Amino acid sequence: MATRRKDEQRVLDKDELEMVEQTHRPALAEIGDTDLNQLISRLRERRDRAHDMARRRRGEARRGGGGIDQNASTGMREKAGILAEAVSRANKERTRRRKGEARTQLQAHARRALTLKRQAPAAKRPSAGRTKDTGMNPVENERADDIGSPMEAGRVSQFVKNAQGKRDSR
Repeated sequence: MATRRKDEQRVLDKDELEMVEQTHRPALAEIGDTDLNQLISRLRERRDRAHDMARRRRGEARRGGGGIDQNASTGMREKAGILAEAVSRANKERTRRRKGEARTQLQAHARRALTLKRQAPAAKRPSAGRTKDTGMNPVENERADDIGSPMEAGRVSQFVKNAQGKRDSR
């Protein structure tokens, strides 16, 4: 759940509040990449420090040291939570920027590849030979020339028909 800005002002000191306010939306988009990385590292340091202090106070309260009650670490836990939310917002912004840069870089590479492809000479390929587009093509029979005259071919085929008919009628 998001923390209200009023709670941030109540829990954080002046320097931490300035850092956390830089992670909110209008200011976050205006920060440069190097400044964003530095902001994330500073927020992480402060978050870890607040988390360690809260754990130390909680441990002292459990051991019963010097009048510290169980709820003494709640302020530090709230501070650590607010700083963790700020780190999360800043990390999301950095990830969003990296994805945008990757997208534009990919588009630039694709455009360059397309121009190189268009500039390249056409590939020289052998013809495909006969294709289905032209329909059936007659294939010449190479043995047909050996038969001789068409009259002789008709006489022989008629002779074979007659002989077959005689055999079938028996």
